[in-house]
Amino acid sequence: MTPVYSRNNPFPGKMVVNRRLNEGNRNKETRHHEISLAGSGLTFEPGDSMAVCASNDPPLVEEIIRALGATGDEIVPAGKNETAPLRQALLRNYSITTPTPKFLKAIVERASAAPLIEELLRPDHKHDLQVYLWGMEVIDFLLQHPSAKFTPEEFVGLLTKLQPRLYSVASCLRVFPDSVHFIVDVIRYESHGRLRKGVASTFLAERCNDQPVPVFPSVAKHFHLPEGDADIIMVGPGTGIAPFRAFLQERRAVGARGRNWLFFGAQRASCDYYYGEEFEELKKQGILTHIHCAFSRDQEHKIYVQTRMQESAAELWRWLDAGAYFYVCGDALKMAKDVDAALRTIVQEQSGKLPEEAQAYVEQMKADKRYKRDVY
Repeated sequence: MTPVYSRNNPFPGKMVVNRRLNEGNRNKETRHHEISLAGSGLTFEPGDSMAVCASNDPPLVEEIIRALGATGDEIVPAGKNETAPLRQALLRNYSITTPTPKFLKAIVERASAAPLIEELLRPDHKHDLQVYLWGMEVIDFLLQHPSAKFTPEEFVGLLTKLQPRLYSVASCLRVFPDSVHFIVDVIRYESHGRLRKGVASTFLAERCNDQPVPVFPSVAKHFHLPEGDADIIMVGPGTGIAPFRAFLQERRAVGARGRNWLFFGAQRASCDYYYGEEFEELKKQGILTHIHCAFSRDQEHKIYVQTRMQESAAELWRWLDAGAYFYVCGDALKMAKDVDAALRTIVQEQSGKLPEEAQAYVEQMKADKRYKRDVY
């Protein structure tokens, strides 16, 4: 009988492709990963996510052990009714980068030179604390305040659990029955004289070629393809392209007759047109009715996906008015808000509706599940 893989028992996937997508972009590293799920029995639909149970960076773990004055072999709590050697617990069980309020309070209590942190921990200094902590990690506080001594058990008690990271699946099982694909921006930056690394993105980029990738599926009930042959409009800049690559593979595989319109955005056409050859081929085959790209750095003035939407406003409204579904995936802070504002403007200007009628139309699209967002 096939074991059931889940959060508590992730499947040990095997990395079979780990390829950089944007050679030539000095500012950003984006990678395509293919992970074998052969023998797992795992299923997912386009629009779903796959959770990756990453482990921490081994050199960082060793540095923390040294800063604690520990050996790494000390037995510590590692989960509900579980214990493990400190080294293993720091690798697999705990988040060891972002300082928790509990950890900062303990530093204040034990360190002779931490009055500034004490001041920042006051409730009315939340924003100042965020600014102060930007680019600082647990290791910085251990090194800056050597007088703050912790036993291994005390130290792990001040940390939070290491959480799985969710990635939108960029492939469909009908086309790739034994694997799952991701597109991931690798997070690396320097602050306070140290190189910082995103836990899961560098786990996939650097540490999985010779060790398993523990994964389990996460269902996104609100972000699947419509049943039947409805038209779809997809807005997915950067790594937000992931679910739409899966959508297009699925629609091609099942022979869906609905039209497909993709808006994609990135920095430069020369190096950042992720999966561009695939999309151009789908356009030739008539699967992709339109593809409009916005490369923000290829000209003096910035062009974004919402710019391309506004340039095609009349046809976009015709599709919406005829029942098209509208999908957005990617950055929640700015892009999703700008796309939402552009959508509302287009509805109002192209339909001749009053502003409040246009707002009501978009809200009704949401209620009818014709306007779907997967933003983060």
